[in-house]
Amino acid sequence: MDSENLIGQFLRARRELADPAGLGLTVGPRRRVAGLRREEVALLAGVSTDYYVRLEQGRERNPSAQVVDALARALRLDDDAVGYLHQLVRPVSSPRKRTGQRERVSRHLVQLMDASPRTPALVLGRCLTVLAGNTLGRALFGGHPHSDNLVRLVFLDPEAREFYPDWERVAVNTVGGLRAAAGLDPDDPLLIETVGELSVKSPEFRRLWARHDIRRKTTETKRFHHRLVGELILHYESLTVNSAPGQQLVVYQADPGSRSEEALTLLGSLAIAESSSETGKNIPAGN
Repeated sequence: MDSENLIGQFLRARRELADPAGLGLTVGPRRRVAGLRREEVALLAGVSTDYYVRLEQGRERNPSAQVVDALARALRLDDDAVGYLHQLVRPVSSPRKRTGQRERVSRHLVQLMDASPRTPALVLGRCLTVLAGNTLGRALFGGHPHSDNLVRLVFLDPEAREFYPDWERVAVNTVGGLRAAAGLDPDDPLLIETVGELSVKSPEFRRLWARHDIRRKTTETKRFHHRLVGELILHYESLTVNSAPGQQLVVYQADPGSRSEEALTLLGSLAIAESSSETGKNIPAGN
């Protein structure tokens, strides 16, 4: 990953995805540029073309907050993308060191998840690695070769498009979530490894990563087609773990009385039965 000009990479990607007609610009039949031209962004933002070109090329790295907001309006960025652009311009030092050490989950957080056996819950790391989960959380994503990482599950699992009926939307949000979760540390070894592997193995990931979408994982309704219990429609909330920067607690719920709630109950029973069976196999036979 090129970490030398993050501002320029982001601006160029968003410029090329912008809709000129939607911004009130006249689009002629001979237009050959995807998205906006540099001079059009400069015009819409109220800055000189030369200044904007320097921003994209990385020769200007300290635009004011007012200029950043003007660029955000010109490119029609949503709140997540605006916040990300401000962070790129004025990054805040992170207390996390890039040591490559394993991310650990507090035992109290694990106990909290286990205390809610009817609610699937996971703790995700900064690269959407599944660091921990309660029994129902693990059962929800179980049975997949990449169930330990939600990005790899989406793009590398051969059954991902069946597991996620709305795969395209899930894919866009997952890549945007990876960018948001990774924050402003493009030299993080785990991020480099994850992005490198997926870029080589998945053309879809490579295309979406180049868009520079930002999707902070907060709340959403998601459809699953589970191999054991069929369709599930679940609402999730993502909560920041303040004691462990970069970690997120994700909790899933079904509507009360719904078919999905019944399916979750069945999945929980199956998971408990399987766990008891495995435990029984490990108990030494008596004399």
